[in-house]
Amino acid sequence: MTAKPDVVRDVAGDPGGRRSAVEYNLADLFESVVDVVPGREALVYIDHPGTGAVRRLTYAELDAAANRIAHHLIGGGLQPGEHLGLHLYNGVEYLQTVLACLKARLVPVNVNYRYVEEELVYLYRDADLAALVFDAEFTERVAAALPRAARLRHLIRVGAPRPAPRNSTPCPSKRRRQRAPRTAASGRVRPTTCSSSTPAARRACRKA
Repeated sequence: MTAKPDVVRDVAGDPGGRRSAVEYNLADLFESVVDVVPGREALVYIDHPGTGAVRRLTYAELDAAANRIAHHLIGGGLQPGEHLGLHLYNGVEYLQTVLACLKARLVPVNVNYRYVEEELVYLYRDADLAALVFDAEFTERVAAALPRAARLRHLIRVGAPRPAPRNSTPCPSKRRRQRAPRTAASGRVRPTTCSSSTPAARRACRKA
């Protein structure tokens, strides 16, 4: 990711009056902090609402996890500049994956966890996703949208699908749904809206 300060300073000794901006990659900045305070607590996550379990990671632990994900993505054939979707709840894995994207020079794209199939298909195509990291809870929705997203080729599921309760029966429904080296320009964050993306998807939301 590239960030530029609002104030652009004159280059010292530049008779032509040309200006220069400071550029940096967020992954480089994060790693510089890791080098200085590796054992300091970087992240505290409380599963709320939920089990109430607490997870704590130091800067070194967070960096190591992000490195593992980044190496996996690069080893899976993803190239700098390609887009990766994050279909996750806010949590440890989300931050680890964002940092991994910055390290691997991939573009992280947020995917709203409320999206239904038609919205996912639209976003996968419109955001030109090559990879997707998703929570196991969304496995069915991802599987339904995947056949219509030709460029999406690499999937990472976080967690295991929840088993159905014994002797359970599906709820009745009115209708069945169709189911490297870093450069200054190497990082962009692709925002997405939280509302329905297409007229068809908005109709699906109202009927869901």
